[in-house]
Amino acid sequence: MNSEFHTEFEALVEKFSELLTGSSSPEMVEKIKIWSVYNHIHKTMPALASHWNQSHPESRAIIRSLYEEVRQLNLELKAKNQKPESE
Repeated sequence: MNSEFHTEFEALVEKFSELLTGSSSPEMVEKIKIWSVYNHIHKTMPALASHWNQSHPESRAIIRSLYEEVRQLNLELKAKNQKPESE
């Protein structure tokens, strides 16, 4: 792949991370990449995800905690953005 595409795609993932969790730190971007790929696999090939979960219980626990973290950050961001502005 060419470097321009790579740069543009990284910017897309950074923005996605920011909009989803409120953070575009390199660590959060990496977490969102893993979360996104696993989420896609889980939805499109559930048997593969299930087999992987059974074969790698420690990694499954890490994925589960990642899901919880992303969910919590997203809920906090939504709550923060829905607070009415003081007049």
